[in-house]
Amino acid sequence: MNIPNHIAIILDGNGRWAKKKNLPRAMGHKAGCEALEKTVENCARLGVKYLTVYGFSTENWKRSKEEVSALMQLFRFYMKRLLKIASENNVRVKMIGDKSKFDKDIIEGVDKLVETTKNNTGLTFVFAINYGARDEITRAVRDLLNDYKSGKVSDIENVDESFFEKYLDTYPDPDPDLLIRTSGELRISNYLLWQIAYSEIYVTDVLWPDFDMAELENAITAYNKRERRFGGR
Repeated sequence: MNIPNHIAIILDGNGRWAKKKNLPRAMGHKAGCEALEKTVENCARLGVKYLTVYGFSTENWKRSKEEVSALMQLFRFYMKRLLKIASENNVRVKMIGDKSKFDKDIIEGVDKLVETTKNNTGLTFVFAINYGARDEITRAVRDLLNDYKSGKVSDIENVDESFFEKYLDTYPDPDPDLLIRTSGELRISNYLLWQIAYSEIYVTDVLWPDFDMAELENAITAYNKRERRFGGR
């Protein structure tokens, strides 16, 4: 079976999973974190080179204060868990998004996680927090304009796709080959809009906390049945 080089996942359905079980939404997020741990390990075991997951979007701040607070506590706990998992599986961790809005201890935890695992040579696990693709592209344009005004970019005619993508959060990682969305929703939700231009998309009705190796293999099997076409070829 051909294993995708880079898999991106929209983790959706934690709240619905909790509701189905008459549990608080926070328990759904906790179960979702546990599913993520297993997915990181499963992807590393299968030989996936890059895994990028949508952990917390720029829009998630609009949720209730209680839910956001619970999510922040989960971040604090699972950053420590992720460090252990990364060490055991030779995983390098990277973060994309604007982390400046988080509390100081969370920022320090993110920095420690990235720094401690930077020399690991296995799976690169990219965690998108306070991330939105429109925000990412807007920040990239702003940085490019600032470089142009300061003289770092002298010829605007040379700004093509390969030049512009250097300003994106994900550079220099490759674009996803496969995008997985759980819970059956048929939308992109402001996720990696530039990077998934030619990604294969797999949508499953499985809610994220129930996502396991079998469903990951289903997604990869579906990917293998696709005839990948670029630019109409």
